[in-house]
Amino acid sequence: MERAEAAGTTRWPRAACLATVMLMEQRLLDALAYLQSGLGILCLPLVGHFGTSYGRYFSPSLSWRVPARSAWALQELPSLAVPLLVCARAPAERLQRWPNRVLLAMFLVHYVHRALIFPFLIRGGKPTPFFTWSLAFVFCAFNGYLQGTYLSRYAAYDEGWVTGPRFLAGGLFEYVTAANYFGEVIEWFGFAIASWSIQGMAFAVFTFSFLLGRAKQHHQWYLEKFEDYPKCRKILIPFLV
Repeated sequence: MERAEAAGTTRWPRAACLATVMLMEQRLLDALAYLQSGLGILCLPLVGHFGTSYGRYFSPSLSWRVPARSAWALQELPSLAVPLLVCARAPAERLQRWPNRVLLAMFLVHYVHRALIFPFLIRGGKPTPFFTWSLAFVFCAFNGYLQGTYLSRYAAYDEGWVTGPRFLAGGLFEYVTAANYFGEVIEWFGFAIASWSIQGMAFAVFTFSFLLGRAKQHHQWYLEKFEDYPKCRKILIPFLV
């Protein structure tokens, strides 16, 4: 009897400690999501003003370069590896639910393509400056932890979510300069709506802010290089921006 009482007393502090740790981590995830949203908004004027230094804008004068294929594969890999490590190291109880599985699978499939397929389709790509590559690597690790931890341990959805309409589709390449970016923005805002979380929305806001800056740079480049480039064509969002 005394042993049973002692065992029960031991289990209670452990359970309380675990609940406290999980509450702290959930608050950390919310704080990181707000931080990511803020950084995304900050990126908009910075990228718009200074531009970026990889891809077609790469400068040969820059040292410390990472070859194009290696840069893409290695910088995107944390978004695939970190969620898998999160699920392997701690109980991923929420993944017993189909909505969580579907959402995490959507995220992972995207980065399987980005890290393991797309880099090997590149032909003659330009190197990426090491500093730019480092920032991309850190962001992918950060976001991989954010999305992977939230979906595997904390997100709670009704099982009926799987059969409900949640996704948008569109292209409209003839209306915008950066139609590929528009598709990615739609993709991640759809992901945010489907996940209905600050974490998902933070990623969408960051993606939109950063890609809008890149799209403006592309738009200006085409206007300068081609005299007959349509002046009425929008930058990123058809009929609006």
